[in-house]
Amino acid sequence: MTSPRYGAAAARQRPTGHKYDLAENSLLAEYSIRYGGYGGIAYHHVADTYVALFSHFIPCGVWEAIYVLEGLLKNTSDIQPTTVHGDTQAQSTPVFGLAHLLGIKLHPRIRNWKDLTFFRPSKDVHYRHIDALFTDTVDWELIEAHWQDLLQVVLSVKAGVVSSALLLRKLGTYSRRNRLYQAFAQLGRIIRTAFLLEYLSSAQLREQITASTNKVEAYHCCAKWLFFGGEGLLLEIHPDEQEKRLKYNHLLTNAVAVQNVIDLTRAVRGLLADGYAVKHEDLATLSPYQTRHIKRFGDYVFTVTSPEPFDGELATLGLDDATSVQV
Repeated sequence: MTSPRYGAAAARQRPTGHKYDLAENSLLAEYSIRYGGYGGIAYHHVADTYVALFSHFIPCGVWEAIYVLEGLLKNTSDIQPTTVHGDTQAQSTPVFGLAHLLGIKLHPRIRNWKDLTFFRPSKDVHYRHIDALFTDTVDWELIEAHWQDLLQVVLSVKAGVVSSALLLRKLGTYSRRNRLYQAFAQLGRIIRTAFLLEYLSSAQLREQITASTNKVEAYHCCAKWLFFGGEGLLLEIHPDEQEKRLKYNHLLTNAVAVQNVIDLTRAVRGLLADGYAVKHEDLATLSPYQTRHIKRFGDYVFTVTSPEPFDGELATLGLDDATSVQV
């Protein structure tokens, strides 16, 4: 079962949100402008090896970057990613700063990156070819003044004393006057600027991020395809029951992926036994999220022959099979 390992690395994962339709009287249901309609955002964390690590509901309308680290920190599986790929919603300067101190590399695919601010170390630093990119400087004094506070917060998050989502949400509420939040943001500006420079200069990094994005979108399609009961509507109102449905869908999608890997591995071994050459590049294009061969609704077998009469004496009445008898 080595097929998913080609072109993949367990050290990377991608979180992303996907809207599930909920009943309007559900406590979690909100109207999502981004996705349209009432529902809740299921936030999935999918490893680069196609394994869904963690899933949970988050409210509609929040900036998803608040929850980008939560699933990674709660993950207790053998796969422990150290690099997180996301989209524009999965990043902000405070999240970049917190992720860096937690030892996590945040490598998102940012839409309209050219509209972001690049920060130079100081006003005296200039660059020969890319100086026009930098329009602001870093406040090193603010970072130094609150460095011990930043480390204390990170240790609390690592120890599970406070969740990263709660921390970012609370700090963000008072961001204009909260010096700790501003210190995280200043540190994040440094990390994000360094990442953007690497992103622009490395075609390999851009390809990795795009490939990871495509994988998680394929997971969404497979999970949604399997979530067909009740026309994909979560009728449960209690949040715990909604989480159960999400976890069941998560587990089923992983089970389908595992079975697909087994079937693909057998097929590849059969090709090798028959003398066909199978390249690693070919295996890297395979996906365990295939569904065309799955009978989602099972088999419905109909017998077209007439059944035996319940009462044997009816067979002697000479009635035709198509004759209807009203009692």
